[in-house]
Amino acid sequence: MEIGSSPIGSCSKEHQKIYQEWFSFADSDGDGRITGSDAIKFFAMSNLSRQDLKPVWAIADSKRQGYLGLIEFITSMQLLSLAQAGHEITHDILNSNVDFQNLKPPVMEGLDKLLSKKKHSSKSSDAEANGEEFYANDDDCYFWYFVMHLLISSDTGSSQLQSSPSAAWFSTKSSKKVSMSAVTSIIDGLKKLYIQKLKPLEVTYRFNDFVSPLLTNSDFDAKPMVMLLGQYSTGKTTFIKHLLQSSYPGAHIGPEPTTDRFVVVMSGPDERSIPGNTVAVQADMPFSGLTTFGTAFLSKFECSQMPHSLLEHITFVDTPGVLSGEKQRTQRAYDFTGVTSWFAAKCDLILLLFDPHKLDVSDEFKRVISSLRGHDDKIRVVLNKADQVDTQQLMRVYGALMWSLGKVLNTPEVSRVYIGSFNDKPVNEAATGPIGKELFEREQEDLLSDLKDIPKKACDRRINEFVKRARAAKIHAYIISHLKKEMPAMIGKAKTQQRLIDNLADEFGKVQREHHLPPGDFPNVEQFKEVLSGYNFDKFEKLKPKMIQSVDDMLGYGIPDLLKNFRNPYD
Repeated sequence: MEIGSSPIGSCSKEHQKIYQEWFSFADSDGDGRITGSDAIKFFAMSNLSRQDLKPVWAIADSKRQGYLGLIEFITSMQLLSLAQAGHEITHDILNSNVDFQNLKPPVMEGLDKLLSKKKHSSKSSDAEANGEEFYANDDDCYFWYFVMHLLISSDTGSSQLQSSPSAAWFSTKSSKKVSMSAVTSIIDGLKKLYIQKLKPLEVTYRFNDFVSPLLTNSDFDAKPMVMLLGQYSTGKTTFIKHLLQSSYPGAHIGPEPTTDRFVVVMSGPDERSIPGNTVAVQADMPFSGLTTFGTAFLSKFECSQMPHSLLEHITFVDTPGVLSGEKQRTQRAYDFTGVTSWFAAKCDLILLLFDPHKLDVSDEFKRVISSLRGHDDKIRVVLNKADQVDTQQLMRVYGALMWSLGKVLNTPEVSRVYIGSFNDKPVNEAATGPIGKELFEREQEDLLSDLKDIPKKACDRRINEFVKRARAAKIHAYIISHLKKEMPAMIGKAKTQQRLIDNLADEFGKVQREHHLPPGDFPNVEQFKEVLSGYNFDKFEKLKPKMIQSVDDMLGYGIPDLLKNFRNPYD
């Protein structure tokens, strides 16, 4: 977010060196993170009250990670400097005319003596160990690495720290791996809870075969994702191009169905396209679960990488245009609906794009929207290319779109529809008139602000998805163990299994009543039947109450304790 003449978190090279030295001193564990306890000790040297320090941490740790990276630390120091100068630290200061680029570092009482003492002891120990003169320390090396990184980013077309409006709000990842036994953030805590509490339940009752693949470290560390869905030529690829202000490698735009594959647009050191089979086996990418859809899908999947400041914080998923007609659906060699459902579970936002000339919801599009069940809070509807009709026609188009959506989205609430024209061309004011132009600009601002909030809310969303997954895994365990219990000991196993599959809805009802579970959390009966037909119920596991209790403890105590430990340390 830009403030005045320079974005918060940016500073001169001279101040960067000072802040880097302070950061290394404050980082007690040496893991590239300032935790809440580290901050309490270090910030105390500013001689500000806890009440003054509370908003400083809240603004710097906007992603609620429970720690500060280098950029967030610089942001906090700049806010401390303003607080010492008598400014009231609120979010309104982000819209002030403060020149953060040239803002002097805060006064930290006694810090110079501590740094001098640390340097002296470091030089002495090195001289004793090596018997040679001390020339440079790790902090200096890290600083010059940091400066070189900025210069390289600039050369490759990516914005520098000083010129990236959003850079100050996002954490720089530490190059060191965090030990699973040492929880230093909410995300690390979720990893540990998953491995110790939830994963054993998923493995025992084959949750990965029925619902979702097992999670890996890359699933937790992945950047927030935005998926675009819609019929062909509704402007999905153009929308991404509009946000990036440039085309991504492999992008094709035209009035006919041009994007014939799923394309993940993400940050990378250079511009290149990576084939789907390669992407699916890379451990540092969260796409290994797509191997379940087979080679037919992976040949229609690719990753497009390019250096861009926006892609450092958000990954986009461009999808093939949804077609109409049964023939078109059957000609796809892979499960299109299943793939979109997989991505929907991973994404933080799903944009359904329509244009004024394609308001009908085809059979395939209806199936795709139905597959998004359970992710309604992520869905946003975009009426794109709205400047192609005049104001009177737009009113009728909007009404027709709401009528079409009402038949597919079975919710009593009205969906939020953003109206605009997301491309590089100016709004056609001749068609829309001055009122229409103002409306488009305000709608586009609302949608873009929604997108900008994604990285800030990513941590909360991860927790939300994790809890939803835990609840789904519990219900799945109850269903599988119930089917096992219903099987006879000796005779008539095949007939009993077929009867259970045929009456699966009734069996779901029995499980729901027996364990007092909400019916809305149960999976789709027809989809569950399809997967069940390939299994022998006799091989399923019986109910293991200790595993269920372990997940209940995680939901009741583990996650709340995690959130409590990584809240604002000045609360």
